[in-house]
Amino acid sequence: SLHITFLATWFAMAVQDHILGVPVENWTPRQRPFQAIHKQYAEAMQTDGPWPRLSGWADVLLRGKSSMLAPLHPGYAEELFEAYTQSVEGSTTSTADVWRFLPVGPFENVNDFRTFLTSLLRSATTEDWSRFFMVVLAGNDPATAKPVGFISYLRIFPNEGSIETGFVTLSPSLQRTTTATEVHYLMMKHVFELGYRRYEWKCHAGNLHSRRAAQRLGFSFEGIHRNALIQKGRNRDTAWFSVIDSEWPALQAAYRAFLDEANFDETGRQKASLSSLTKPLLSALDPGLSEDETQKQ
Repeated sequence: SLHITFLATWFAMAVQDHILGVPVENWTPRQRPFQAIHKQYAEAMQTDGPWPRLSGWADVLLRGKSSMLAPLHPGYAEELFEAYTQSVEGSTTSTADVWRFLPVGPFENVNDFRTFLTSLLRSATTEDWSRFFMVVLAGNDPATAKPVGFISYLRIFPNEGSIETGFVTLSPSLQRTTTATEVHYLMMKHVFELGYRRYEWKCHAGNLHSRRAAQRLGFSFEGIHRNALIQKGRNRDTAWFSVIDSEWPALQAAYRAFLDEANFDETGRQKASLSSLTKPLLSALDPGLSEDETQKQ
């Protein structure tokens, strides 16, 4: 009887301990991404310009085979605005599509866009809640290269080890390309190299393209937050996805296999889709997506 009581007590304590969560041993807050250069740009953003343009490779923060990421600032507003409004042969993405599910835009002219960028980046650098990057095609001299989109780290929580990728604002020429995939890979890789535990993707629940992209990139579906926001005067439900640190090694191998030159034929056509490599690694699939459409990407 005493033995049974002991076992029952031990089992109850074990269950209670499991409910409370697995202990996180020897955890310390993580470093914020690119903190030193962020401070430099934070000071520059409090002025009315001119803001520093890229002067060389030292200004490039992340670099891949076909893409580079550098600090975003309003001095590149004209080039970015041109990239968003330029028509691309064969692309079905319009300027309006770029901004459709975002809380801002589209913009009537470059001055309005520059004003938006200035306000956004001043807020971001003052409050230290994000990092905004412009995407530049590799192979170009950074001093003369033109950006083709911007993207960010949002909701940076060093104490919890969590970062969100957001404001994914890629030009029509960059969307649905291998280069865009590499951009996401570089950003995700950096987050986990810093020792973060969680990398998030959130989007408008009605944005099926973004939801497919998240799943294709290896983010597991976590659910829909109903009535999460009021955006442009309309209700927004938000879809949540994530990658956690224990999933990263296998996911990194999938990215490397996909981005390897051997995965593309002479015409640049992929042999294995990224979805076919990442789907087996997902902890949960998005039930709102068509499997046929997602598998093709």
